[in-house]
Amino acid sequence: MRILMRYPSIGLLMLAASGTPLQAQASRGAPQSPNPAPAGARTIPRTAAATVPPIKLEDQWTTALVRRDTRTFERLLAPSFVYTENASVMNRDDVIKSVTGSDRVEWARNEGMRLHDFGDVQVITGVLHLRGKGKQGSFDRRYQFTDTWQRRNGRWQIIAAQDYLIPK
Repeated sequence: MRILMRYPSIGLLMLAASGTPLQAQASRGAPQSPNPAPAGARTIPRTAAATVPPIKLEDQWTTALVRRDTRTFERLLAPSFVYTENASVMNRDDVIKSVTGSDRVEWARNEGMRLHDFGDVQVITGVLHLRGKGKQGSFDRRYQFTDTWQRRNGRWQIIAAQDYLIPK
């Protein structure tokens, strides 16, 4: 999970468009500002949201990162979630706290996401591109990531994530 918190290089993941069964590739831009739903638009019932595939949950994660929405992370992260970035290891609580840290993500986009399907476990790889502001000024970072999702009690949760800050 690409997370920005007390470690300036950390920024929380996630993520992208629709996927195909075994190899999903997607790219998307920064989250759009909230607009009222068009006439006749349907909202997804909460029960249907539980069946959203991980490749689409990556989008929810990215949007929540920009909005600093800890509730989304609380829902998506499994209780024993583990995150590594370079030499850092964090647990679920550390990651959730980091969402409202001093660094602020203003724009986020996932690139080249690929889905690797193992049944009740899915691994998503890709690149997260982040722009924002921190203690040391503006930043523009790209992370190679691997996110591992597991179907738990009928819904998908992320159980582990690893990010590598791509050198400029």
